[in-house]
Amino acid sequence: TFVDNWAGSSGGGMFNGSASVPMLTNCTFDNNSAGWGGGMSNSGSSPELANCTFSGNWAENQGGGMYNHNASSPALSNVSFAGNAADNWGGGMFNLDGSSPALTNVSFVGNSASWGGGMLNSASSPVLTNCGFTGNSADSGGGMYNINYSSPTLSGCIFDGNSANLIAGGMLNHYSSP
Repeated sequence: TFVDNWAGSSGGGMFNGSASVPMLTNCTFDNNSAGWGGGMSNSGSSPELANCTFSGNWAENQGGGMYNHNASSPALSNVSFAGNAADNWGGGMFNLDGSSPALTNVSFVGNSASWGGGMLNSASSPVLTNCGFTGNSADSGGGMYNINYSSPTLSGCIFDGNSANLIAGGMLNHYSSP
């Protein structure tokens, strides 16, 4: 359990930098905060997480729940992102620079950010199977925001009750993202 941790820069609960693949099962990341990746930050790392919860985490910049960059591609199954927030991009999860996580049975509920309340992808292409986006909010891209040639693959995913103050309550595809 990672609760009430803080980092001035990256990874309030956990930071994985060019590390061997950590495997986490039945973990909780609650009320952690950082500049990037309030709950977890991955740089060049691809951890495996199963049956984990990210709740109430906050990022001053990006990735309230999880921040993935530098080709980090974590594998998540049966994971929940609930009530996480980022002041800028990706309340639940932010994926940047070739980071393409594989998510199966992952839920994004009640997360918020200025852009991409549930998830924001920039130059990244995650694969999502049987995932849900419910009640997430942002100024643009309430559920998911895809930008800078991001091409997520979604199968069996549901977007329900997400909201945006400006553009696209469910999903926003911008700058040539399909």
